[in-house]
Amino acid sequence: MEPAAAGKGASAGAGAQEAGQPQPQPQRWEEARTFYDSLTPRKKPKPPKPENAITIAVSSRALFRMEEEQKIYSDQGVEAYVKYQLDHESEPFLPGAAFPFVKALEAVNAQLRELYPDSEELFDIVLMTNNHAQVGVRLINSINHHNLFIERFCMTGGNSPMCYLKAYHTNLYLSSDAEKVSEALEEGIAAATIFSPSKDVSVSESQLRVAFDGDAVLFSDESEQIVKEHGLDMFFEHEKAYENKPLAQGPLKGFLEALGKLQKKFYSKGLRLECPIRTYLVTARSAASSGARALKTLRSWGLETDEALFLAGAPKGPLLEKIRPHIFFDDQMFHVEGAKASGTIAAHVPYGVAQKPRRGVQAKETRNSK
Repeated sequence: MEPAAAGKGASAGAGAQEAGQPQPQPQRWEEARTFYDSLTPRKKPKPPKPENAITIAVSSRALFRMEEEQKIYSDQGVEAYVKYQLDHESEPFLPGAAFPFVKALEAVNAQLRELYPDSEELFDIVLMTNNHAQVGVRLINSINHHNLFIERFCMTGGNSPMCYLKAYHTNLYLSSDAEKVSEALEEGIAAATIFSPSKDVSVSESQLRVAFDGDAVLFSDESEQIVKEHGLDMFFEHEKAYENKPLAQGPLKGFLEALGKLQKKFYSKGLRLECPIRTYLVTARSAASSGARALKTLRSWGLETDEALFLAGAPKGPLLEKIRPHIFFDDQMFHVEGAKASGTIAAHVPYGVAQKPRRGVQAKETRNSK
């Protein structure tokens, strides 16, 4: 009976086809193959050589949320911390403060590879952490879970990462550890302590947006020293007198230079307006009284920002909320806190005179410590 039924079915099928039933089309097979190809892991592109790349070193606590694990480390010690990580290594970490920034870097890389397939002038992200190697599996699982392209790991097992930062020709180091950031700045490495915003605000998935404060970030703290010591009136007079003298470079000048280098690769292809990198100068300077020196300094370096916002002392948060940068760098925690409140991922650059406590505050702290 079964062979007869099969024969009958086959005959009916043939009859239906002869009657005009649609045949499978090549386009449908192509669509099916594309679908199944998408399920197959693809070979990741080869990382660029460190000397050719723009290296962004990110700590594990900056890239992922590890507050619970850090509390275990602080309260119970390193052994309990390692054990917890091993017990939970199949659970991926949630995205941290630097996560959107890293995703934007990878989006830029994808476009650069399309335009320049053989070029190694790309962002190279290095996970730089003082974690012990036993924690590595959970970090790897988390990176794969979130589909990040991070192939270089430096796990220092409690030691300082400074020597590795230099070996990788690091252009920017982001960490949640202010002490390590200060150490990196002292070694001449651009660095900042990154903070999560107080509220969630969506950021662009196709364009990297980076906002910089001016003094003590892109520029030296020369002008801020004058404000601290002599007040605003003297500052305005000084800036007018030295309008045509470029300011000395600040700790993040080199990073802006690296971004500009990649921007020009898009410009040379006629993609200035479609460039996936956009930079902003967001400064408390006033345009009429002290803005010219800032712009002329950038020009003297052969650099520019896409937008320059002179706020004349107004809060930065509301404008940053409109820009929605992936990261905003400032040397003053007051502005960092304001940025965080507006939903901006902010990074503190502990450089210059603004890091020194005021005499009255310092004296009060000394009295309280007795």
